[in-house]
Amino acid sequence: MESAQPGAILTTADGAPLKQSLGRALRREKTVSLLLVAPLFLFIVVTFLIPIADMLLRGVDNKIVSEQIPRAVALLAEWDGGGGELPGEAVFSAMVADLQKGAKAKTINRLGKRLNYEKSGMSSLFRKSARRVLRLKEGPYREALVKIDRRWGDIQTWQLIKTFSPPYTGGYFLTAVDMRLDPAEGIVRQQEDRRIYLNLFGRTLWLSALITLLTLLLGYPIAYLLATLPTRTSNLLIILVLLPFWTSLLVRTTSWIALLQQEGVINDVLVAVGILDNDSRLAMIHNRIGTVVAMTHILLPFMVLPLYSVMKTIPPSYMRAAVSLGAHPALAFLRIYVPNTVPGMGAGGILVFILAIGYYITPALVGGSSGTFISNFIANHISSTLNWGLAAALGMLLLAIVLALYLLYDRIVGIDNMKLG
Repeated sequence: MESAQPGAILTTADGAPLKQSLGRALRREKTVSLLLVAPLFLFIVVTFLIPIADMLLRGVDNKIVSEQIPRAVALLAEWDGGGGELPGEAVFSAMVADLQKGAKAKTINRLGKRLNYEKSGMSSLFRKSARRVLRLKEGPYREALVKIDRRWGDIQTWQLIKTFSPPYTGGYFLTAVDMRLDPAEGIVRQQEDRRIYLNLFGRTLWLSALITLLTLLLGYPIAYLLATLPTRTSNLLIILVLLPFWTSLLVRTTSWIALLQQEGVINDVLVAVGILDNDSRLAMIHNRIGTVVAMTHILLPFMVLPLYSVMKTIPPSYMRAAVSLGAHPALAFLRIYVPNTVPGMGAGGILVFILAIGYYITPALVGGSSGTFISNFIANHISSTLNWGLAAALGMLLLAIVLALYLLYDRIVGIDNMKLG
């Protein structure tokens, strides 16, 4: 074969330059790879990223005020409410015009509901005013509005409207951490009887951590037994571990209600064997005990399976070698076997904890007032109170907490050390 002349351009069999052919082949390979990944990427964008972005937007969205009373909002921007004087007649006139328009369109009640989240009574103020303002034909409108409801003569009403007139607000996030935006004092703590969300976040984290610990304590010996038994026997037992997945979550939760209630099976057995008197039955349902017991049972397989998959890869010769070198079996287990299962414990722990922190069906059924999670209040604001802004703010804070704990776990343990087998 003759060597190529210096400076000659290498070509392919069809005469095309080799460099161009390689470039086309690489571009074609990248295009095919992109097309293969595109469905998954679009699925993640549509089902994960877009909902998160929408939730974040709802947590700060406040355009309803400026949309319902645009004239009054524009004039209130020039009003300084710190002097103790009510707005001028022009602001009252603009408010009347906006109320009349909203009353005819039947949308003004949405504004009252929004401001009622910040101060109780605003919803009734706007409903009452919307009904009567249609009768007003001419000014002066200040006296007319005050006559309709004397709260229009209270400067705090106008300060509240001005404070929450911008299209975006941090009021929902402040409420989610038991704070509020006061028109006169700025950011202050909520009244003591309305400070509930920080306690709920703390309860959610504490109970989720407790459930994770209990599943680890219960699941570790089960996984060890499955990993050390003969394959035929362990496969049969794995079916029993997976059996709860084939049963409805609602059925499993309601079954615990039948077991834990004061007239339930467990209390009946304890009374029958003489451990308890009939008048001193244990209250194990509609409280934290019910939540912890039911959720530990439901989430136990999510701890057992990662542990089992890791334990199955640990060679039995490790333990035999340690014992043959003089180590006690218990010491060999703690010094040799347990450290090798840390990746499984990490995988099962983070899986159970993240699942537990977002549960709301089981705590709603068995938790009562002391065993509910923050997710129950998020669902309540979405379906009952329709305060989607606060629900979005609570959801974003919960997501931020999970991400922060995930990063902390990565720094302490390391995500690379987490294995599922």
